[in-house]
Amino acid sequence: MKSLLPLRHPAPDARLWTDTLMGRRRTAVPPLVEYLVDDVVQRPIVTGLLDRQWAPWAAGRDAQAAYLDNFIAFWLRLGYDIVRFEVGLPFAERHLVAADPVKGSDKVREWSDQHRGAITGWDDFERFPWPKVEEFDFFPYEYLDAHLPEGMGLVVSHGGGPYEHLSHLMSYEGLCFALVDDPKLVDAVAGKVGGLLEGFYRQLLGLRRLAALFQGDDMGFKTATLVPPDALRTRTLPWHTRYAAMAHAKGMPYFLHSCGNLAEIMEDLVADVGIDGKHSYEDVIMPVAKFQQRWGGRIAVLGGLDINVLSGASVEEVRRATGRLMDECGSRGRYAIGSGNSVPSYVPAANYLAMVEEAVARRGLA
Repeated sequence: MKSLLPLRHPAPDARLWTDTLMGRRRTAVPPLVEYLVDDVVQRPIVTGLLDRQWAPWAAGRDAQAAYLDNFIAFWLRLGYDIVRFEVGLPFAERHLVAADPVKGSDKVREWSDQHRGAITGWDDFERFPWPKVEEFDFFPYEYLDAHLPEGMGLVVSHGGGPYEHLSHLMSYEGLCFALVDDPKLVDAVAGKVGGLLEGFYRQLLGLRRLAALFQGDDMGFKTATLVPPDALRTRTLPWHTRYAAMAHAKGMPYFLHSCGNLAEIMEDLVADVGIDGKHSYEDVIMPVAKFQQRWGGRIAVLGGLDINVLSGASVEEVRRATGRLMDECGSRGRYAIGSGNSVPSYVPAANYLAMVEEAVARRGLA
């Protein structure tokens, strides 16, 4: 098969992308969507396929502009109608750090300290150096907004959601104990985090090319939510409800990326929070096609190609799996094809490109 990538004449259409996912229009072939593509996967595509000089993300506006120019070219020339970008407020959280084991990677991986957080009691809460929205540099978002090509849309998120930052600040273990021993402290931390993210989104909603808010907030694991559903209903979901309402007031959708088994709170997310689409699926929990049968009549379904397939199968197997999802899920509407979670550093670039190229070929792009 002759490679169709990079596209010679990309024609992004963010309005069609949004209308498709909101069910206002039907397309013969679903559009592309992605949550994150790791720089380790992006770099060989940018330098090889796109023949551009790699510019790593670094401090300083010139360095960030160079990175973002490549970022736009990457999404555009691979056939996306939108770019999705996130950075967030600098919460001083405790993390464990290790070198990325992927061959050729010079990055590090970070994990939240699950046993001891930065906030373990009221004294920590009062002394904590809470970030200020008014001191945050929104330059990367503003640069993208000003430099996207005609027809392309900007999809944004705060880096990390209200539950994630709550559990990182208190640690997962500390949060679980505090839900019993000091629920008012949990309320205070959750309220502070949620309010800061609300202020962050107030700034982003003024961007001209904004097509959707697409917040990530991992709230589950293989068999259940990470904390009891009622804890999420009282301390996390109300914030998502606010963010969704803010997006809707601007006439745009609110999509949620959340890993794990959320069966116990899905009705809350759809009926009460008002999410317009869900992202992140694992075949071992619930394959995306089965999820779509249950919820696809009410919300959009985003992605779904299982990471085990994307990372471990052959190029041809990835192509076939992508085609099956496009046939089955795409035929029902309100669907976009992409990974089941994100494209981490251990996904071979050839496999990622096989998924994208299958979608591009079916859309007749070149």
